[in-house]
Amino acid sequence: MIVNKTAILTISLLAIILSITITPAFGAQMDVRIDPTMTTTTAEIKYQRTVFIEYENGGQVADMMRGHTWSKVFSADSTSPGVNELRDRINYYLKTETGSNAAVTDLQISYDATLTGREINTSVDYKLVIDYTITNHMVRQQSGNSPGIVDMDWRGIVIPGDVQIFAKGMNNEVNLPMSVFYEAAPELAQLIRGSDAENILNQPIIDSSGIGNQPLANWHFLFDPTGINADAAQFGMSDELAGKVWSSYTMGESSLREGRQVERIQESSFMADTNYPIRSIQSSDAGNVFISGFATVDVIDGSEVFGVTPRAPEGYATTSTGEFPMMIIYGMAGMAALGGGAIFIISERRRKYEKTHNTQTGIDPSQLRASSTSTGAGGYKTNRGEAELIDSDYAKTRSVYEQGQIEQKTETVQPEPKPEPKPEPKQESKQDDEREKLKEELRKTLEELKKELKKQK
Repeated sequence: MIVNKTAILTISLLAIILSITITPAFGAQMDVRIDPTMTTTTAEIKYQRTVFIEYENGGQVADMMRGHTWSKVFSADSTSPGVNELRDRINYYLKTETGSNAAVTDLQISYDATLTGREINTSVDYKLVIDYTITNHMVRQQSGNSPGIVDMDWRGIVIPGDVQIFAKGMNNEVNLPMSVFYEAAPELAQLIRGSDAENILNQPIIDSSGIGNQPLANWHFLFDPTGINADAAQFGMSDELAGKVWSSYTMGESSLREGRQVERIQESSFMADTNYPIRSIQSSDAGNVFISGFATVDVIDGSEVFGVTPRAPEGYATTSTGEFPMMIIYGMAGMAALGGGAIFIISERRRKYEKTHNTQTGIDPSQLRASSTSTGAGGYKTNRGEAELIDSDYAKTRSVYEQGQIEQKTETVQPEPKPEPKPEPKQESKQDDEREKLKEELRKTLEELKKELKKQK
């Protein structure tokens, strides 16, 4: 039972460690820093997705794709044809679909797509990183002690259809996963074309709707006053942090606020010589918003905004000496005390169990004494010690080792009862008997010699 509990605990710990150390590829991951005293800000959004085509049983697609590899990597900015067209499409979406007044003034694009053909499947990994320069997101700019208001409805951007970016001397489609198959495996693309699988591969990569659909009130809030602490002035800090407080809002983890976050999996298939399954996997979206100042969530005319002040409200418990962190510390201390008490109770029960159930069996050590090993041929003598019974009566020793064998034989064969064997004589009595026999033989020999001498006379 103890072994089973130990194994379960070990497996649970390994699962926790693995869940912490293995980082998923988020579908859309947004990172943005906002200074409410500035009119522009920069946001980075990473879009990632993986597509698998399975062929465990072999077939036409397996013969076509095994060992086949392909990749494309490039970067582009506003000087590259197609980037400004994408910027205009984003601004049109923000104005017509989100109702936000924010506008994108510049874009930086990094694209990375890799196709890998394996023995049982082929995978295509997509990664598109876009850096947005955003303006008009400040409903009201912060000035002195006057709070600022930040529009956040722009965060859920979706661009349907193909997006052509000119780079490396050619046009590159970056928004539809199907475009990679047309370029890297045109024969496979023709097999997929017109099937239900094509619909999955035409879902746009530029899609951060999951970030926009999660209400800001459900995001996890942290407040960092490090920049205004006394130690900051004494030891110095970077210009970005010195004299400022920072608020952070994050989303993407499973919680009571956000609900259970799971990866989005779409499955379909296409027919060639046989049916081939296809899966599109995209992890849940994640977002990180860092704001200079103390930020709170509010809703104005149906739009979600951050209200930002230079300092936290009077009495707000956010520092290490405030009420909320101290409650966490006390709670953790209480949990540690409960855990220690539980360990003590379990150990004490185990000790009592061993004391009452684990009894000494076999020969009592108090009935043994040390004995040196006998000298062997050549005068060699080992250093190891031996033990022997203090009471060397063989009859007692024999009854210990032979009684069980006699009882076992009587249970199965039941032989006729035999007389109780007599105890063997001790070693000294045997030697005396041998001496008497030798003396008797010598007497007989002498008598025979005397008789022969008389005959000769």
